[in-house]
Parts: sequence; C-alpha cells; structure tokens
Amino acid sequence: MSDHISRKMDRRLFLGGTAAALGALSTPALAESTTEMEKDLSHAVRHNISSFRSLRWQPYFSNLKNGAILVDTTSRALHFWSEDQSIYKLYPTSVPLTEDLTRRGRTKVVRKVKGPSWAPTPAMKKRNPEWPDFIPPGPENPLGTHALYLSWKFYRIHGTQDTRKIGRRSSNGCIGLYNENIKELFGLAKVGTQVLLI
Repeated sequence: MSDHISRKMDRRLFLGGTAAALGALSTPALAESTTEMEKDLSHAVRHNISSFRSLRWQPYFSNLKNGAILVDTTSRALHFWSEDQSIYKLYPTSVPLTEDLTRRGRTKVVRKVKGPSWAPTPAMKKRNPEWPDFIPPGPENPLGTHALYLSWKFYRIHGTQDTRKIGRRSSNGCIGLYNENIKELFGLAKVGTQVLLI
C-alpha cells in the first residue's frame, strides 16, 4: 500500500472515528460528503498557500500618517501599519487574474462601506455579459461584508464570500480578503489611509 493511500485511509478512519464518537450516524451519504469535503480541503490547501513574510513600512512609505496599507501582488499579502506603529497586521489576499487587470502604485482609502452592494464595471460586463447588473448586500455579494473604496475608480479592498479565491489570482482587479480579515481591517483603516500596490 502506497504512503498516499495509507494517509488517505488514516484520514478517513480518523474522520469516521470522530463522527462515531460524536454519535453521528454512519450512512453512505455521510461517507460520500466526507470524501468530497476531504477533496475540497486538500484542493484548497494546495492552491491557497502563499509565501509571505512580515515587512517593515520604511522602504515603502515616508510616514504613517492615517496608517498605511501595502498590497504585495506577488506574495498575495496585505500589510497594515497603524499611524502610531502600535498595530501591524498581515493578511492573505486574492489578487487580479492577469497583469492587464493589475494596477500598481499609490492610492488611498476614500470611502468605507459595511454591507456593500456590487455592480460590474463596463469592462467586466463586456467580458461577461451574462453577469447581473446589480447585486445588493448579502451572502451572494462578491464584495463580502465590508469594502474599502480606493481613489482609483472601480478599485477596492473587500471581503469575499468565496474563500477559495484567497491566495490566488482570481479577481477582476480588486484585492480580496477573508470576511473576518476585511472586518478587522475595516475597523483599523481610515478614510485617508495610504495604500500602495506593488
């Protein structure tokens, strides 16, 4: 028996034993969903890993007035420093699908919205005419629970309902975070927070 098959069986036995210990009924449907869950988890872990590390703000900003956000599109990481330097946060992100959708340079947060609505940009609608014209706030909204609007038209740092996108090239230009991370960043960032995309 190969190591791969052995590990898979060990995982199944562990999951099955855990379910039994919790008093779950063992049915074919449960076994099938567990296998699918394992495949999804394994797939997500392989594709969502990004190699990022903590950074100092000094090479990127001359000061921390209003705080600073650095988005590194290569490592797919967002760094936040508070104005008084007491808070530093590092979050995994999704980044634009292609180079032509990627914008780099300096901008700033111009608006903060809890429960944002979404409408595709004209370019998105041209590429995907089947997309809806508008999605209100809620679980189907691609901007997740919170959004930081940037001074660049159509660009945002926002949450996502689709957690498989984090750690990947998966957006149409925006920077996506897990909903729990954008909620935290939303509380830390201000209108006027500096943003640099590299």
